[in-house]
Order: sequence, then C-alpha cells, then structure tokens
Amino acid sequence: MGIFISRRILTAILCIFAALCLNFIIIHAAPGDPVRILVGQDNPSPEVIEALTIKYGLDQPQYVQFFRYVGNLLRGDMGTSIYTGEPVSLMILRRMGPTALLALTAAVLAMVIGTAFGIFSGRRVGSKVDSAIGSISYLFDAMPGFWLGLMLILIFASSLHILPTAGMVDVRADHEGFLRALDILRHMALPVTTLTLTLIPYYMRISRAAVVQALGEDFITTLRAAGMPESKIYRTYVFRNAILPTITVFGIQMAYLVTGSAIVEIVFSWPGMGSFVMTAISRRDYPLLMGIYFILSISVAVMMIAVDLLYSAMDPRIRHTGVKE
Repeated sequence: MGIFISRRILTAILCIFAALCLNFIIIHAAPGDPVRILVGQDNPSPEVIEALTIKYGLDQPQYVQFFRYVGNLLRGDMGTSIYTGEPVSLMILRRMGPTALLALTAAVLAMVIGTAFGIFSGRRVGSKVDSAIGSISYLFDAMPGFWLGLMLILIFASSLHILPTAGMVDVRADHEGFLRALDILRHMALPVTTLTLTLIPYYMRISRAAVVQALGEDFITTLRAAGMPESKIYRTYVFRNAILPTITVFGIQMAYLVTGSAIVEIVFSWPGMGSFVMTAISRRDYPLLMGIYFILSISVAVMMIAVDLLYSAMDPRIRHTGVKE
C-alpha cells in the first residue's frame, strides 16, 4: 500500500512539473503583450512600456523567467498579477470557493441522478422506458450550456420572476447568517440546474453501459442459475460494477472544477474561477494564468490519486495491480 501511494505521488509530481513547463511555454508564446494591454493607450509612451517590462521581468529571456518563477513557487510565492498588482494566491483563493460550491453541488446531483437513471434504464434494455430516457439524455447532451442557461433565465427569471438572473448574492440586501445562505441558494438554483442537466447524460450512459455489461457476465448467469434473487444480484453485484465508472467521471470533473463551469459562470455572472480564467486570458496576465493552471494541474493529480484509492477500496480485483510489498 505504501509503495503504491508513493509511486502515484511521484508520478503526480512529475506530471505537475511537465504541465508547469508546457503551460509556461504556451502562455508566453500566445500573441499579445500584457504590458501594452495594461497601458491601454493608443500611443503609449515607450519609456512607460520599457519601465513596466523591466518591472515585471519580461525583458529577461524566457528560460530565466521560468527558473525564477519555479524558484518563487518553491518558496510558496505564486507571484503578483500584472493587471491588479495583488498576490495571485489571494486572488485565486477568493474565487475558488464560489466555483467549488457551484461545481461540486452540480456534480454530486448529476452523479446521483444520472447513475440512478442509468441503472434503471440498464435493467430495462430495449423497452420504451429505456428509449425515452435515452432520447431525453441525448437531448440535454446536445444542448449547449450557455443556451440552456439563457433559456432558464428567460423562463424562471424574466417571465415568472421566481429566481434571480445573475450573481451570487443580492447586493441590495444586507443578509446575514441563515438568510444569506438562503439568498445564495436562490442564486445557485439556475446555474446548478444548468450544469446538472448537461452532466446527467454522461453519468446515465456510463452507468447504463456498465449495468448492461455486468448483466452479460458469466457469473451473473451462474448466480441466477443458483437461484439467487434478482434484487440481491442487482444490489450486491450489478450496482457495484455500475458505480465504479461513474466514480472515475466524478473524479475527473472535480479535477477540472476551475474551468469546467466557465461558460455557465459567465452566463450567470457567477464570481468563480471560470469567468476569472477568461478575464486573465484576455488581459494576458501571465502570473495569474500560471497560478490558475498550476492549481488545476494539482487538482487533477490529487483527484486521480483519490480515484485510484477509492477504486481499490471498492473493488479488490484491481487493488494495487503489479505492486509488490
């Protein structure tokens, strides 16, 4: 067990470093000069541009900039934003909470609802219910997230006036405690619904395919021949085989919390990381972009390790394959 975890951690560190190098190269190779965007004038002064370029170290060769960034990163310094001058770590920390709240809620709901529909449909392969559920899932899968979000705004906010259109809280109200929590829940309703409806088809199809595959296994036929009740077969064997692939999908979606909900956050003006990434890209804010993608690579590595450990805990057949203690 210890060797397995050590190997996975070492692999994760190497992947994070590789992602750090690639992100640095791609971000700095993209067209656009952050200093000129920061100056924001039609005819900026060359002296001002030169001073800002030197201030942010952009006059140095890229390999010097990279090693300087890595050195600062090892000391816990993610740099400061070129555009605002704030520490990157604090800017990311402020935005991670709203994104985690939105994306985690939607991912959990989608996993539970999609897996339930997938198992229900997989037990009735070829029936009218199976066809209806499959058609509805394909319908929502084909809907762009921004379009679905706009339709929900038109129906529930603009027409029925039931839910707010944008933001995380009502800025005109001074809610505290429980009232503030209710206000956040009201503002979460539409973006969470949008994300959930677009994610459900993935879980539904994966769990349905897992159920169909499990039902075709020889050991299921043997259990039926031995007289085991169908309810116990589904509960003990089929359900476990159906839930494992959805855990992988859930782990991947959690790893991409930072950018996975970007479009929906923009539509609903949600103050999270998704819209933050788009703003950083438009401003060519190199330190902020590097910090965002660094956090993203760490989250991917951590979630993949967590998924592997959870897999090995739920299914002993795949527990630490090839690892000798």
